[in-house]
Amino acid sequence: MKPFRRLIGFIVTMFIAVALMKLAYALPDGFVYIDSEIPEILVDMRYSGNHNFVGRPVIGYISARPVLSKPAADKLTLVQADLRPYGLQLKVFDAYRPQQAVDDFVAWSKDLDDTRTKREFYPDLSKTVLFPEGYISERSGHSRGSTVDLTIAQLKAPYTELDMGTPFDFFGPESWPDFAGATPQQRANRLLLRSLMIKHGFNPYQQEWWHFTLDNEPFPQTYFNFVVQ
Repeated sequence: MKPFRRLIGFIVTMFIAVALMKLAYALPDGFVYIDSEIPEILVDMRYSGNHNFVGRPVIGYISARPVLSKPAADKLTLVQADLRPYGLQLKVFDAYRPQQAVDDFVAWSKDLDDTRTKREFYPDLSKTVLFPEGYISERSGHSRGSTVDLTIAQLKAPYTELDMGTPFDFFGPESWPDFAGATPQQRANRLLLRSLMIKHGFNPYQQEWWHFTLDNEPFPQTYFNFVVQ
């Protein structure tokens, strides 16, 4: 009986530990993990790793799970549903962004000696203009919890992204949704993403083809700072 009691005690202890972990990582009211609402969605959370314009994990990103307000996630589910019959799906690069991450971007922009990612992300711009020209700012709509950065990819492996003309987070006019230098196919791909997002209640951003904010966002005046974990 003693081994059995030990086993039961161990199982109970583990159950309590898991429950406490979930409680410790509980999101604020009104927020959800996108990959819980849309389990099949592709996720490439750039700021939790090294492949981003900062060149390292950004402060405030502990995990690679995208977080979004529940209303925005519900609308994103509808976009995903529209794409699936065509063998396509969404791929998320970023969603909710804590204010401390925005502060990290600002600090990076002021370090003019750190240009290791210039070739990939801002080859035609001086780092000195990133802040005054609005590529980086002290506040971000992402911190309100209803803005998402994303693209469209194939539904099946190897999950190839549609050609949008520039990679995510490329700083320059080439990333503007209406950039005249894009090829007809690139413009069509951008238009597909833009049209579906607008259809389901998101507003596009004039300088980034990947950036969309829910029209009736639930926290329009609140900039959150809880970590992504």
